[in-house]
Amino acid sequence: MNEDVERRPGEEAISLPAEYDAGLYFIGRVRTPWKTRAECPKNNTQTDAVCTLEVDARYQPALQNLKGATHLIVLYWMDRAARDLVRQQPRHAPASRGTFSLRSPARPNPIALAVVERLAIGDGTVSVRGLDCLDGTPLLDIKPYFASTDSRPDARVDRAGTDAAAAS
Repeated sequence: MNEDVERRPGEEAISLPAEYDAGLYFIGRVRTPWKTRAECPKNNTQTDAVCTLEVDARYQPALQNLKGATHLIVLYWMDRAARDLVRQQPRHAPASRGTFSLRSPARPNPIALAVVERLAIGDGTVSVRGLDCLDGTPLLDIKPYFASTDSRPDARVDRAGTDAAAAS
């Protein structure tokens, strides 16, 4: 894997499969003010920075009617994240946690999701607020956010993963 990826006590890495199961098309790039992981906010609620989704020319017709959505779901590829961790040691946690119980970018498929506020649409660009990725991150998809179907007000997460009802 990446030799420059920081490893913490309690983390467990695996060998990845030799081949991929699927292919993706990057539809553009995300432009943010952050050049290094240290500068990047830990989640998208920790910043008010305006970021830009740069959509490649071939996909720009797909932006039609997007101005009708105040909020968007943005999917992006955390291309500089470790992909071999199955257990991770978050800085704030006393012990390791399973990768699938975390929102960390380090995961087998480093797909990130953010609900963002759409600010403006320009010539092949969408200005948004609410991203937490490095400048130049590959853009996977843009979807309208529907509060009527996407919001789950009763959702909860037991951070320690010890709630028996939540485990089943």
